Amino acid sequence: MLNELYKKHKESGLEVLAFPCNQFGAQEAGTNEEIQDFAKSLGVEFRVFQKVDVNGSKQHPLFDYLKEEQKGFVTDGIKWNFSMFLTDRDGVPVKRYSPGTKIEVIEKDLLEVLEKPATPHASK
Repeated sequence: MLNELYKKHKESGLEVLAFPCNQFGAQEAGTNEEIQDFAKSLGVEFRVFQKVDVNGSKQHPLFDYLKEEQKGFVTDGIKWNFSMFLTDRDGVPVKRYSPGTKIEVIEKDLLEVLEKPATPHASK
């Protein structure tokens, strides 16, 4: 369903960045190449990066930032694969979603973000 959302809104500026993680029940036990092949076999069109840790001492710095900006419920740790963050056009996190969040809820928030232009950056 995320791929369908991407196809529907990519012309409006939506980018989906997927970061596979094997910290949840060894669901991403394959190699990075196997993960890429699997995503392609499902018709995934958005970017799928190499596996990363999203929790713990070896977590990717992106998840330091995302979790600091959008706190979790009870704990800030990522609780399961398919947790998602919505950022604005400037990359600032505006919402965090649990894996079970309905795509319609995400799309509603996404449309609000897509309506706003990026902040012009001051020239140096």
